[in-house]
Amino acid sequence: MRTPLYAFLVFLLITVSCKEKHYTDPLEPQQALNSFQLDDRFTIELFASEPFVNDPVAMTFDDQGNIFVVEMHDYPFAPEPGKERGQIRMLIDSGKDGRIDKSIIFADSLSEATSILPWNGGLIVAAAPGIYFFKDTNSDFRADTKELLFEGFFKGNSEAQITGLYYNVDNWIYATNSGHDGKISSPAFKGTDSVELNGSDFRFRLDRNQFEQEVGSGQFGQAMDEWGHRFVTENSFHIEQAVIPWRYLHRRPGMPSTTALVSITDHQELMNQATPPPYWRAERTKRRNKEFQDRHLDRTEYADDHFTGAAGAIVYGGDAFPGTFSGNYFVGDVAGNLVHRDILSPSDSGPALNAKRGEGELEFLTSTDPWFRPVNFCVGPDGSLYVIDMYRQHIESPFSIPEDLKEEMDFMKGSEMGRIYRIVPKNATGKNEAINFRKMNSADVTAFLSHPNYQLRIEAQKTIVARQDKSVVPAVKDLMTNSNNAHARLHALYVLEGLNALNAGLVQQAMNDANANVRECAVRLAGDYPECLPLLEQRISDSSMQVALAACLSVGNFPFEQSAKPLMNCLTKYGDDEWFKLAVVSSKAGSSPEFVKMLPDSSILNIKPKN
Repeated sequence: MRTPLYAFLVFLLITVSCKEKHYTDPLEPQQALNSFQLDDRFTIELFASEPFVNDPVAMTFDDQGNIFVVEMHDYPFAPEPGKERGQIRMLIDSGKDGRIDKSIIFADSLSEATSILPWNGGLIVAAAPGIYFFKDTNSDFRADTKELLFEGFFKGNSEAQITGLYYNVDNWIYATNSGHDGKISSPAFKGTDSVELNGSDFRFRLDRNQFEQEVGSGQFGQAMDEWGHRFVTENSFHIEQAVIPWRYLHRRPGMPSTTALVSITDHQELMNQATPPPYWRAERTKRRNKEFQDRHLDRTEYADDHFTGAAGAIVYGGDAFPGTFSGNYFVGDVAGNLVHRDILSPSDSGPALNAKRGEGELEFLTSTDPWFRPVNFCVGPDGSLYVIDMYRQHIESPFSIPEDLKEEMDFMKGSEMGRIYRIVPKNATGKNEAINFRKMNSADVTAFLSHPNYQLRIEAQKTIVARQDKSVVPAVKDLMTNSNNAHARLHALYVLEGLNALNAGLVQQAMNDANANVRECAVRLAGDYPECLPLLEQRISDSSMQVALAACLSVGNFPFEQSAKPLMNCLTKYGDDEWFKLAVVSSKAGSSPEFVKMLPDSSILNIKPKN
C-alpha cells in the first residue's frame, strides 16, 4: 500500500515538471555561433571563451599587442569588502591560430572594475570609487604596482559607475559617470584641487596632471570618432552626441545649468531583435502599462524592439572592413541580444551629426540566443571588430524587478562563462599586425601616425605623448605640413600639442587645412592664441557648421573688445540655431549687458532646452 508521503512526492514531482520553464539554458560556443545572423558581407568567429575568459566587460590591446580583458564576476551585486572577485586577464593565442588558448591573471580582487586603458607600459583601471594605475614591473605579466589616481566616484548600482575610459585624439582621457555626483580628488597629483562632478562626466590628462568635468551623463558606453567627436549611450538612448564641451558651457559665472547632449538618431530608439523579451521583462512591462492606464498617464513602456540596454559603443576606424564602413558607429543592446550599426554624417541643418541605418538594413548582428550579451567592443591591430559577450542568463539590476518575479531568477547564472567574437569581412586575408611600440624608438613610432588603422595611429600618438620625446618634433612638423593624409595631419597637430611644441603659426596652418575636421580641431586650439583671432572670425563663415560652431566657441574666450563683433556676426548668420546661441551666451562677452545692448532684439538669445 502506497503511503500518503509517497503520493505527495509524486504530486510534487508532477507539479514541478509541469511548471512552465521561463528561461532557456546556455549554448555551447559552437551552438552560439550558429545562433547569429550577420550582415552577409562578414563572418563571425569565436576568438575566446570559457575557461580562458569569464564575465568579460571590456577588452583592449596594449602598446605591445598584448590583449587584456576586464572580468566583472560580482555583477550585479556589490561585493563584500575583502571578497571582491573582479579580475583583469591577459589573453594568449599561443598557437597563433587566431583562437585564445591560455590566459594569465594580471590583477585580481578588484571591486567592480569596468574599464581599462593602456598607458605608459601599464593599465589605467576604472573601479569605483576610484581610478587606478596598474603596472607589471618585472615582466611576469602580473601587476605588482597599484597606484590610486582618482577617488570619490559614486559606488552604487554597478551599471552606473565610472567607466568607459577612452583616449581621445585631443590627448585627454574621457570617462562616463552616469550623471552621478562626486567630489573627485587625486592622491597622485599633489597640490591639485578636488572637482565636484555634479552630474557630469569626467576627463583627465596624466601627462599634465589635469582633471575636470565633462559634458554628459553617459552610462555603459562611450565612443569617439577619428576626428574627436564624442558619443555616449544611456540605456534607452543608443547614440547621443556631446556637441559643446563642458569648459565652454561653464566658463562664466551664473550660466544656467544645461546639457549639450543630444540624440542624433533619425530612427528613434527602435531596434529589430530576434529574441522575445524575457519573461520578467514582459510581465513587468504589462504591469507598468496597466498602472499607467489606471492613473490615466500618457505613457507607454516597451518590452522589446526598443533600446533599453544600449551598452558599449565604438566608431570603426580599422582598415579591414570595406570603405563604406569607415567611421560607422556600432553599439550593442544587451536586452535585445544584438549589435546595431549607424552611419554618421554631417548635418545640413546644424552642427550635430546625423546617425542613420544602412539602406535596407535591420540590424548588423542579431542572435536567437537570449544569453548573448554584447556589452562592449574593440577594434584590433588587425582591423577586426571584436564583440565582448558577457554571456549571462540575466543582465539587469535586481532592485528594478518585482520580488515575485525574482523568485525564479538566478542573477549569477552564467558567471563562469564568457565569449569574445571577431568579425571580419568574408574576403579577409587574415593579416596579423604584430606591432610592439614599446620596443621601437620614437622616430619609428612616428611613422605609424599615418597608418590606415586608427587603433595603431592613436596608440602611436599616445606612446609619443607619454614618452615626452621631443626629438621627433621636426619630423612631426614635417608630417603636419606635407602629408596628403588628413588623419596624419590631425595626429601630428595633437602630438605637437602633447609635446608642448605647438605655436600660433602651426595652429593657423591647421585652421586653413583642406579637411573640415582638421580645421575644426585647430579652431578649438586657437582659443588659446590671440594671434589666431582674425582667422577665427573668418572661420565663423566656414562651409562646415561644425567648424563654424567651434570658431564661435573659441572666439568667446577673448575679451569683449575683441570678441563682440565676431560673436554678433555669428548670431547674424546662425541666430536661428540653438547651438550657436548657446555658444554665444556661454561666453562672458556674449552675455554681457554691453553685448545685449548691441542686439536689435534681446530675445534672440533665448535658449530652448535640449531634449
